Amino acid sequence: MTPGPENKRQHPRVPAVLKVEYADGRQARDVTENLSHSGLFVQTDQVFTLGDEVRLALSFPGLLDPVEVTGIVAWMRPAGVDQPGGVGVRVERAEDRRRLGDILSAAGPNSHAPHAEHEGYRVLIVEDNPHIIEMYSYVLKKLASGELHGKVPLEVHFAPDGHHALGMLREGRFSLVMTDLYMPVMDGFALVERIREEEALRAIPVIAISAGGKEAQDRALQLGVDIYLRKPVKFVEVLETVKQLLRIR
Repeated sequence: MTPGPENKRQHPRVPAVLKVEYADGRQARDVTENLSHSGLFVQTDQVFTLGDEVRLALSFPGLLDPVEVTGIVAWMRPAGVDQPGGVGVRVERAEDRRRLGDILSAAGPNSHAPHAEHEGYRVLIVEDNPHIIEMYSYVLKKLASGELHGKVPLEVHFAPDGHHALGMLREGRFSLVMTDLYMPVMDGFALVERIREEEALRAIPVIAISAGGKEAQDRALQLGVDIYLRKPVKFVEVLETVKQLLRIR
């Protein structure tokens, strides 16, 4: 079922990439695509029926502790070639809307206000495709210039494969790793496994980005990936989520 205008336009939607876990016992981990004060869209392969009540825990590793909200499945989007499927969840209870509003607060009119000093949030992106790196670099220039929602202490570094990434992780402090899964020398699966094995690194949150199917997703999550994103990924939305959560902190 496709969304109707009343579901899509009632409240402005803000792109946000948050981990989604289910309070009803489903052993699945999905991600949000956007949030509004009245609901959210969840990218998922799970089977739902219109009208189902869902209890969700929204979080982001290292920046946002789980926030629980309850909503109703209001519409569905089938998976396509260029986008994953998912469900639109309408949130009606005032308390749950307030919780969503707290997450969205950094995107409001005061988002450019000065914020408390922060030691800096360092992201390591592991990617071997030069065209994707060029795209990332373009976005990062806009982020660094403050064109996108103002400046916060966000620093991004690149590694071409898992081997180089491990060396960088051992030499410096990083707050988050975003890695492709299929790369030469050392792939993302091996990188995640090594990160989770080393005591000094195992607490670093990891986001995996891949064009692989369900098998790749299951393997990545079993190895300890915190969030799994399917390509094509709107890279800027991940970093904008980080920036918004840094402001809240």
